[in-house]
Amino acid sequence: LLPLDLDCVVQSVSKTGRCLMVHEATLTSGFGAEVVALVQEHCFYHLEAPISRVAGWDTPYPHAQEWDYFPGPARVGRALIDVMEA
Repeated sequence: LLPLDLDCVVQSVSKTGRCLMVHEATLTSGFGAEVVALVQEHCFYHLEAPISRVAGWDTPYPHAQEWDYFPGPARVGRALIDVMEA
């Protein structure tokens, strides 16, 4: 995702007032956390709801269960509903 089009992200978040970060990496120390930090830095006064993140669990996982680990449609859908209702 480098180079990151930060201007596009800032424009979108400023327009909607919301941000939902979805990525397959762990919640802690993932690239999504860096993008969330940039959004918070550049869009603080435009946010109408807290930034929400949907990511993999912060635990090792067996590859046979990777679909339980990665954020699936149900978790992403719940997060979208939560962000829009905030």
